[in-house]
Amino acid sequence: MTADTASALVRALHPLGAAPVGQGWNAAELTDLLPPDAAHVEAAVLVGLIERDGGTQVLLTRRTDALRQHGGQVSFPGGRVEPGDEDAAAAALREAHEEIGLERSQVTALGYLDPLTTITGYRVLPVVAAIDPDFVPVPDPREVAEVFEVPLAYLMTPENLERIDIDYRGRARHVLEYRTYELAPEQRIWGATASILLNLRERLEKIR
Repeated sequence: MTADTASALVRALHPLGAAPVGQGWNAAELTDLLPPDAAHVEAAVLVGLIERDGGTQVLLTRRTDALRQHGGQVSFPGGRVEPGDEDAAAAALREAHEEIGLERSQVTALGYLDPLTTITGYRVLPVVAAIDPDFVPVPDPREVAEVFEVPLAYLMTPENLERIDIDYRGRARHVLEYRTYELAPEQRIWGATASILLNLRERLEKIR
């Protein structure tokens, strides 16, 4: 990753030593969809960025269809924060190792995005990190069907992100979904993954 890109990201993110607290930035959108006293499960995901000759790429996975939650969906590597994890960053790195074989020596955590609340009851803390370009994914077939990359520039372009109105549990709401990317037309990047990428874009815009 170029020094300029890394510097901009560090300035845009919450420091690793000061993880953000409180509800997800989207909590208001889930009013009446989750119980008011719901105890959110703490989780973390790794927003991995890889510098290629053509520019910075975002590492994404497609979950296996057999998973009980989010089966078949495009997501970042990640999962629950376990008691043995030092913090959310440690949880994200552990999960990335378990899911796609990412070694700790091949990744440099840069900081946190804002927490996100999911409709399934998780409070997700995204960890943005630079990944060694020599990394070769080894997906765990029990969890990950495929690992692929999409240009960061494409995902940071506002025109490529759509808000789609749906009816959910009798209430009108919207979900975010990226327009089909021509090099990965079979991958649907939407929901929580798209929301995390929107948060990254908005935080980067604030420092310009």
